[in-house]
Amino acid sequence: MFIIFALQINLCLSQTFFNQNLLYDNIEREYVIYIPSSYDGLTPVPLIFSFHGGGGNIQENILINDLSELAESENFIAVYPQALPDPNDDGGNLWIHKEPTDVDDVFFIEALIDSIAENYQIDESRIYACGYSHGGGFALSLACRLNEKIAAIGVVARTTLTSIHNICNPVHPTGIITILGTDDPISLYEGLTAFGVEYWISAQEMHSFWANYNNCELAASVLDVPDIDPFDGSIVERHSWSTSDGCKYVEELKVIGGGHDWPGSFGNMDINATQEIWNFVSNYSINGNSTCNSLGININTEINKFYPNPTSNIFHIELKDLDSIECISVIDPTGKIVLNKISVHGFKTQLDISALKAGFYMISIVTPTKTFIKRLIKK
Repeated sequence: MFIIFALQINLCLSQTFFNQNLLYDNIEREYVIYIPSSYDGLTPVPLIFSFHGGGGNIQENILINDLSELAESENFIAVYPQALPDPNDDGGNLWIHKEPTDVDDVFFIEALIDSIAENYQIDESRIYACGYSHGGGFALSLACRLNEKIAAIGVVARTTLTSIHNICNPVHPTGIITILGTDDPISLYEGLTAFGVEYWISAQEMHSFWANYNNCELAASVLDVPDIDPFDGSIVERHSWSTSDGCKYVEELKVIGGGHDWPGSFGNMDINATQEIWNFVSNYSINGNSTCNSLGININTEINKFYPNPTSNIFHIELKDLDSIECISVIDPTGKIVLNKISVHGFKTQLDISALKAGFYMISIVTPTKTFIKRLIKK
């Protein structure tokens, strides 16, 4: 159960930045939400999350990644959540806590999306995430573990945790833009391996994974970005991975000589990371790159009933528009289909998953007109 509380406006921020709390897992979680003045409460608008770096906070995050001006001109809602202190890491505010822990903020963000959707008109096919440093790693975690809700992400100064990469199982074409410094001393461009254990994958492996998943050509096109500030100690190359028909899904702004920076706020000044991220992610929905194609994959809003979730044995499915279910597939985190039910020929059915191991699964529900994706938790 979670309850939303609207608190007083932080007077240090603009009048449309609101401090709010969400009671989740018996903890009041803080976040700041920016509502553009053009929001009318009737038209669904995109939603973007911005995650602060490790040990950081909301106010610092807004200082380096202020989305308010873009939110006004592009009509979207921006949300800045606050991470919890990690007692296993000197109490620093971290999105991914070190083991052993019972904190899993993927579920917090899922609950926050649901709460915001109850209070605001948001376009649930256009939910985005971006982050700096450790927050960028968390955005990558959402792209892998909450993929059915996240259309595209932007990552600054971070690659993917190996443990997340190993279980990454996207369910729809996903836009990925990264902004990485080749001389970053904190988030190494080549990844991090210590004593034979890989902790963070390399930039090359990360880009190759997403390019391959999105059916892009393996070779990226490369363009030089104008060196606007010759005194910032770095230059930028734009690497783009596209499908054979020219549909872009992965982009890297490679900051050669760059460090652990948020370009445009500090470090490289040839690009503005905030603007670049929005320019990229805003082209995507759950259905793919809206500028070039649509793969007909719909978010779960048309599923009337999908319950109980979590469950230990039987779950039920009922389609809102009485569409006929042709096939249901249960997919484990490795991408393997572990259960199939075909020839349902009805708009509702049930499935017994009691034989499956506890954990996370993706459910693909195929009808003659579309495919639905739903995440299921097996207790």
